[in-house]
Amino acid sequence: MILFKENRTVTHSSLSPIETLTGLPSVKGPAENVLGTIGDTPLIRLKRYLQDASVELHAKVEYANPGSSAKDRPAFYMLRKAIEKGDVTASSTIVESSSGNMGIGLAQACCYYGLPFICVVDPRAQEHNLAIMRAYGTRIELVKQPDADTGDFLVARVNRVRQLLQSIPNAYWPDQYANRANPTSHARGTIREIFSALDGRLDYLFVATSSTGTASGCQHFLKEIGSSAKVVAVDAAGSVLFGGLPGERLIPGMGAGRVSELAAAAKFDEVTRVTDLDCVVGCRKLVQREAILAGGSAGGVLAAIEQRVDALAGSTCVAILHDSGRSYLDTVYSDSWVEATLGCAPENLASLIAGYKPEMVSVAW
Repeated sequence: MILFKENRTVTHSSLSPIETLTGLPSVKGPAENVLGTIGDTPLIRLKRYLQDASVELHAKVEYANPGSSAKDRPAFYMLRKAIEKGDVTASSTIVESSSGNMGIGLAQACCYYGLPFICVVDPRAQEHNLAIMRAYGTRIELVKQPDADTGDFLVARVNRVRQLLQSIPNAYWPDQYANRANPTSHARGTIREIFSALDGRLDYLFVATSSTGTASGCQHFLKEIGSSAKVVAVDAAGSVLFGGLPGERLIPGMGAGRVSELAAAAKFDEVTRVTDLDCVVGCRKLVQREAILAGGSAGGVLAAIEQRVDALAGSTCVAILHDSGRSYLDTVYSDSWVEATLGCAPENLASLIAGYKPEMVSVAW
């Protein structure tokens, strides 16, 4: 059985022969398999992004997971728990709805376990992500029209999942939107790694929200240990989460058109909404100032932090960067896409990146 890696404190008495002889840390032994490399992602100090030394800002770089996103953690953990309980067997077919990253995480895990996987997507899914899933042997089920009653693609995707469950023998739905193993994977891994790396010096954690699994799991851990650190949920303008009004959203992986079971039960210290353009500018600034190419939601999270920089003076903050920017080269990192889709010309975009002050609305709880 594959287990999540536990953080290890190394003392002088536990030094390996290599460490003793060279004075250098010994490299961990080989992982049992690719799923054993999930977790222990880097925490990087961002000294240039805010250009304000009064805030100690760090980024948890989740695209260092083998499937290139934070969704690797719940994908593996949900599947593992289902196998342990007997809900998934060798004859099972896994079916899930995803805008991309959860699909890739499950595609990799199902490929390793030899399980057929069907991922239900909509037209907003990036072709790059679909190609990755197909490479793992995933069958892509495309929902072409939004739900007739709500006008939302997520609702339509979930409805299609339910149809597939009825028609496919031994089909299993991990259901990232309701499965408690989703936030548990982050409580056991993501936030523990952050807290350990900072020796508990954490004041604010900024997390993009969709299913709310990451933010919920991190907050549960912090509350459980009695930490005073605050979790700020960063949501998309146009998302219905936290009482928001539905609207167009073009950056995948942030916000939702349906309040999931996990989201309905979630309550955070603060919620902030960001626009698609906020996400683009935040991502571009991160590349220019820190040489980190991150996904769209990361830009929104960093914009939310920048908007509060004065109030955060003297604090230690962490931004979770959920995925890599490689899947966003034709959108977030494309001047032509930004101009055609968001109406922001290249010269205006350059000006925003140079002197960006995001205008975001904090949601009263």
